[in-house]
Amino acid sequence: QVHLVESGGDSVEAGGSLTVSCEGSRNRYRYSEYSVGWFRQTPGKEREGVAAIGCDGSTTYAEPVKGRFTISKDNFKKIVYLQMNNLEPGDKATYYCAAYRPIVWRATMSQAEFRYWGQGTQVTVSS
Repeated sequence: QVHLVESGGDSVEAGGSLTVSCEGSRNRYRYSEYSVGWFRQTPGKEREGVAAIGCDGSTTYAEPVKGRFTISKDNFKKIVYLQMNNLEPGDKATYYCAAYRPIVWRATMSQAEFRYWGQGTQVTVSS
């Protein structure tokens, strides 16, 4: 069982930067064998993929965040980071991390693949 906890959500001004973190539970499992993704959701809208990192270290990003967001993974600490630069008002959302143990190790943001989900952390961007 993998338990995920997000942290780092905050209120920032447009153009600012923020890093949110996703920490996995310290049960006995190999974090390196899990793909992790970040998703976000605003009220009234469907949850959408933001970024994901595969077991092989590959990454994938949603078009709106390419060049601004960076996902990284520390398998030893069991933490995944999402570095967000040049934040825009449209980035305001609740950010969720999710994980699953894949057969294919390349990164994907297909939500149906992700089995374990955190409770979310709120990011607010003011213009």
